[in-house]
Amino acid sequence: MVSIALLPGDGIGGEVMAATVPVLDTLMQRHRLPLDYRVLPWPATEWHRQHGSMMPDDAIDQLLDYDALLLGALGDPGPLDQPDRYRLPDSVSLAPLLTLRKSLNLWACERPARYYPGVPRYLSDPRARELDMLVIRENSEGEYAGQGGRLRAGTEDEIATQLEVFTYAATERLIRHAFERARQRARERRDEKRVRAFSGPGGETRESQVCLITKRNAQAFWGDLYDRVFQQVATEYADVATHHELVDAAAMKFVQCPWRFDVVVASNLHGDILTDLAAVLAGGLGVAPSANINPADASVPALFEPTHGSAPDIAGRNLADPRATLFSLALLLEWLGQRSVATADTKNSNEKNRLFSSAGHQLHETLITDLAAGHPASGTDAVGRRIANALR
Repeated sequence: MVSIALLPGDGIGGEVMAATVPVLDTLMQRHRLPLDYRVLPWPATEWHRQHGSMMPDDAIDQLLDYDALLLGALGDPGPLDQPDRYRLPDSVSLAPLLTLRKSLNLWACERPARYYPGVPRYLSDPRARELDMLVIRENSEGEYAGQGGRLRAGTEDEIATQLEVFTYAATERLIRHAFERARQRARERRDEKRVRAFSGPGGETRESQVCLITKRNAQAFWGDLYDRVFQQVATEYADVATHHELVDAAAMKFVQCPWRFDVVVASNLHGDILTDLAAVLAGGLGVAPSANINPADASVPALFEPTHGSAPDIAGRNLADPRATLFSLALLLEWLGQRSVATADTKNSNEKNRLFSSAGHQLHETLITDLAAGHPASGTDAVGRRIANALR
C-alpha cells in the first residue's frame, strides 16, 4: 500500500486541499489505487499558535514514513480584514519549505509551464501558444544555502551577510538530470506526434534543448563552475541542443519568445524568479504545479505543491483556483507510477505503475479539458466538485 500525506498549510491552502480530497477519492475508487492518505495539521501557522513551532520536532521522521507529500500553501493565513490575526514573519512561516526540501534532500525542483487553451494569454503573439518548457531549479544550495548572519542587528550600524554556496557535486547532478529530462520530453513528444526542433551547435536540428541560466558576467565564480560542468555533461548528450542565457536576458526572452525554450536549468534564486514568470505566461499561478524530487533516490518522499502562495487577500472567500494543486496531484500520481518501477522488486510493480500513471494522466487530461471549456476559476469547492464529477 502506498501512503501519501496531505499538508493543507495556511491561507487558501486549506481551501484548495479540501477541493482536492474528493478528486483524489474519485481517482482512488475509479482506478483502484493501492493508496491511502492522511491530512496533517502541520506545517501551519495555526500549529505554531498552539505549539510554538510550525511543525513537530520529529516532523521529518514522520514524513519519511510516507511515499509522497502534497502541500497546499504556507505564509500569511489571512484574511486581510482581520488585522489582529495570528501572523508570523515570512522567515518563520515559510521556513518549513526549505526545511523539507533540504532535510529530505529534494535537490531538484521541476516546474512545467505549458500553454493550454482556455487559460488567460498575456502575450499577443500567436506563437505564445507554443509555450512548453520545463524549468529545473537547484533546490539544495546556491543563494538559499542559509549561510550568513546579522551583526549589530536593529541598529543603524547593522551589517547583513548572505553567502551563496555552490558545489561541483550538486551542480553536476542537477545539470545531468536536466539533460535526461530533455531526452525524456523529446520521446514523449514523439509519441504524441508533436515533435519540436531546436538548432544544434552546427545548425543541425535536435528534438530537445537544455538552456543554462547564470549571471556569469557579474557572478563569475559560480557562473564559471556551472558553465564548465554544463559543457562537460553536454558532451554525453550530442542529441540535445544546448544554449546559455544570462538571467536578465532570459527574463526578457521568456516574454519575447518563450516558445524557443525547452528545458531550462537554473540556480535556486534564478529558478525561483523565472518559474513565476513562466507560470504567468502559461496562464497564471492558479494553474502552475511544481515537484520537489530526488531523482537519484526513489525511496525519498517527493513534495508536490502549487506554485502560488497562501493568498491572504482572498483567504476564506472560496475564490482560490484549486487547479494548480490538482495539476500538482497529477504530477504526484505520475511520479508514484515511475517510483513503483524504480523501487519495487515484485511482479506487481508494472501493474502498480500502470494504475498510478493512468490516474495521473486522466486527471491531467481532465484538467486540460476543463480549462478549454472556459469554466470560471472562482468557487474553489465548485471547481473541485466539477473535476471529480468529470473523472467519474
